[in-house]
Amino acid sequence: MGLWHHRASMLRRIPLLTIPALALSLGAPTALAGESSLAGEPPAAEPAEPPAKAFPYAYQERTLKNGLRVVVIPMASGGLVSYRTVVRTGARDEYEKGVTGFAHFFEHMMFRGTEKVPAERFNEIVTSIGADANAYTSTDMTVYEFDIAAEDLRTVVELESDRFMNLSYGKEAFETEAGAVYGEYRKNRSSPFFTLYEAVQNAAFTRHTYKHTTMGLVEDIKAMPTKYDYSKTFFQRYYRPENCVVVIAGDVEAEAAFALIEEHYGVWKPGYVAPKIKKEPKQRKAKRIEVEYEGRTLPIVWLAYKAGAYAPEDKTWVASQVLAELAFGETSDIYRELVLEQQKVLGIGAGGGNDRDPGLWSIYAQVGDPADIDAVIARIEQTVARYRDELPDPGRLDAVKSNLRYGFLLDLDTASSVAGTVAQMIGVGGDLGRVEAYYQNLLEVTPEDIQAAAKLWLVDNQRTTAVLREKQEPPPDAKKSAESKGGTK
Repeated sequence: MGLWHHRASMLRRIPLLTIPALALSLGAPTALAGESSLAGEPPAAEPAEPPAKAFPYAYQERTLKNGLRVVVIPMASGGLVSYRTVVRTGARDEYEKGVTGFAHFFEHMMFRGTEKVPAERFNEIVTSIGADANAYTSTDMTVYEFDIAAEDLRTVVELESDRFMNLSYGKEAFETEAGAVYGEYRKNRSSPFFTLYEAVQNAAFTRHTYKHTTMGLVEDIKAMPTKYDYSKTFFQRYYRPENCVVVIAGDVEAEAAFALIEEHYGVWKPGYVAPKIKKEPKQRKAKRIEVEYEGRTLPIVWLAYKAGAYAPEDKTWVASQVLAELAFGETSDIYRELVLEQQKVLGIGAGGGNDRDPGLWSIYAQVGDPADIDAVIARIEQTVARYRDELPDPGRLDAVKSNLRYGFLLDLDTASSVAGTVAQMIGVGGDLGRVEAYYQNLLEVTPEDIQAAAKLWLVDNQRTTAVLREKQEPPPDAKKSAESKGGTK
């Protein structure tokens, strides 16, 4: 599994939202024409029913006076409720020099407690109600998660409102957690995928904050224990109601949930300060980097093209999401050849750029034999050129679109999966309603749209090609010779 296992475990630290899955089944077929009331005239067709909503659950949304948005999704869930707090701040928002990694850092610090509910008491309460509590950070957001029994909703609202408004930590606790973050970074570096991901982001971007990963730059992480005062300003700027969204799904009554949120979050003071993010200049020349990995791994290749920002209202952008599955998914020609028939790669896949700001449209593969690296890259480039130059088969396109629609529905089977998906949608897109625009455009994507997307985004001079290989030790004789020369005076 190699790359694919690591990729799945790292998804919450890199651009998260799988946009091709944000659509549902086609609407009902056109109604049968009724009988004509006038002899000799053709029957009049009744108007077609509108397509079904993409998001299959009814939901209600409110915004408090302080700007906090609340989305409630009542659904049958066996007495369970899932509670998510989305902070629309991630690595993207870390624009100041020398202090990257603080969005992820606060994912840790938010479990340090408050004066009212210290960390030990917080953990005791979570354990006593049998809750699953977790959090993750990505480039565009930080999300805090609770999965609970419905009768414990008030307890969780009390805990969450308290820590979001009153997080409290001293310098010693800060320094301890900063050290733990550096330990986590070193652990992540043991993954060849993370090592490559870090190198690709750094090489592909020159000005935008997507240049660094969610973990942050290593020199900033090492210096983090000295940034106690800065940490307070980061929290005060970004952990504000107008930058957050609460999502509640499951066995819950909407009006009661809104009243509960108003009761506990209504006094939260606004004060969000938007980050000053520099725009990435247009890339005008292809790049290639070689990445050494200090460990055992098969080679990994990654071709990253500059892509557009999340834009479900733009049909060409939606087509670019479909293109990833069409060209490099499990039913594609290149997958059949390289994975199934020739077995040159363990896996291959692609993902369209779906970040808040223009990101990367990526193709990646883990190669079985280092001797095949250049051949695999050439085959990938051939596939890209084919979709730029030729129209795809309409039948395959329809099958892929259908699979993406049904895949979205199948993933929404529990309160936890619904709340998690909605949190990701809102974290990137800002509005759950935008999924309907994506859905409508997905229905209308044509072979011509696919080709237009390939021509727009998959441009050679906007590509960064990266190859990760095991670090090779020099032969013993060469090493001895180098040492000898170095010791000569």
